[in-house]
Amino acid sequence: MSSPEAWDGGADVGLLSPVRAGSAVEAATGDTAFVQAMLDAEAALTRALAAAGRAPADAARAVGTAARAERYDIRGLALRARSGGNPVIALVAELTAAVAGADEDAAEWVHRGATSQDVLDTAAMLVAARTLPLVVADLDRTAAGLARLAEAHRDTPLPGRTLTQHAVPTTFGLKAAGWRALVLDARDRLAAVRLPAQLGGAAGTLAAFEDGTGLLGRFAAETGLAEPELPWHTLRTPVADLGCALAFTVGALGKVAADVLVLARTEIGEVAEGSGGGSSAMPHKSNPVRATLIAAAARQAPALASTLLGALTAEDERPAGAWHAEWQPLRELLRLAGGAARDAAELAGSLRVFPDRMAEHLRLTDGLIVSERVAAALAPRLGRGRAKELLTRASLRAAEEGSGLAEALAREPEVAQVLPPEQLRTLGDPATYTGAAPTLVTRALARTPRTPRTPRTPRTHDA
Repeated sequence: MSSPEAWDGGADVGLLSPVRAGSAVEAATGDTAFVQAMLDAEAALTRALAAAGRAPADAARAVGTAARAERYDIRGLALRARSGGNPVIALVAELTAAVAGADEDAAEWVHRGATSQDVLDTAAMLVAARTLPLVVADLDRTAAGLARLAEAHRDTPLPGRTLTQHAVPTTFGLKAAGWRALVLDARDRLAAVRLPAQLGGAAGTLAAFEDGTGLLGRFAAETGLAEPELPWHTLRTPVADLGCALAFTVGALGKVAADVLVLARTEIGEVAEGSGGGSSAMPHKSNPVRATLIAAAARQAPALASTLLGALTAEDERPAGAWHAEWQPLRELLRLAGGAARDAAELAGSLRVFPDRMAEHLRLTDGLIVSERVAAALAPRLGRGRAKELLTRASLRAAEEGSGLAEALAREPEVAQVLPPEQLRTLGDPATYTGAAPTLVTRALARTPRTPRTPRTPRTHDA
């Protein structure tokens, strides 16, 4: 049996997470991307020291040249991370050796004054800063697709469903406009997330640096991240905020998926994915795969976010375990949000809508779906209490006998005296009882995404 060090088949290529497999976010959050971000943080620190006149410019150039992820054995770094509890220690040793191979004096400036958490926290923010634009772009695509659906079906009636039962009619345009509103809510939250650099040294005092607060600003500028007010080793607002925004995003997309999964059921069939997925056993099936993958992501996100919120209770000036617990959940949230947004964009852009099925379902209850409307018409004439009593009796009779609500009401003498059969039939038409739904669609479509805070572009090893 080969040793763990020799085993090269342990890479996570997304086999059990198809929602993110092959997405741009998957590559942006992989191990290579994280190692590169850590190296970018190290290079930015040396550049900041050089810009402050505290390190030779040649040292900054030498570190920058060596700070390329392809030069390092990432599997080896992962295995060596066990000895120190994080991958930065092993990476710094290898980076130092690589710099020394080209310029021995420059090696003295690698990781100067920083601690492992400075590098890994900054790397996490860099990865997020490089990933979020990908997610936001797919959310924009999703919102655009949903806007087209809402506009096209502004007046398309279908049953509104509450507690699994027909309630009153609504329009598919209003449903799609509601989906879009959630997507824009998610987009606005992601665009507003603040991603700061991290630099505090051993215990967050910047004691190893002369004019540490000045260097903090230079370091943030070199990374392209926001400048923090304080080192945040145990002040985990940036990670908690980011995690919550990502979890909200996945949940918002999950609402869209949940509705599509219901409406796409065989016995309902009001919508269908543009190109469904097949079955290994049943050739006739066309499964709503995009919605299924989004729903799966939405079920995972809350637990991941709760881990990040739990890490807020980080003890002392640097914690044992709380910080370490954040790494994988944060990456998975980035991946789930990115994969779900990609699938949502595809879903919204190709969703097929079947108004005839919606109209057929509006007729299933023979007018009972508009009992609220009839009650409103009877109340001024008979009083609310008596109107409700008569309507309840007629509804039960209609359900038992299989007759329509209008017919059952017409057999009530009190109702017949105040509402002629023609008016009852008009009131019983579900397609004409959608309230302000079309106007609400117009109102919702007037909303545009908020202008995000203008971030600096995070620097890479090529900068």
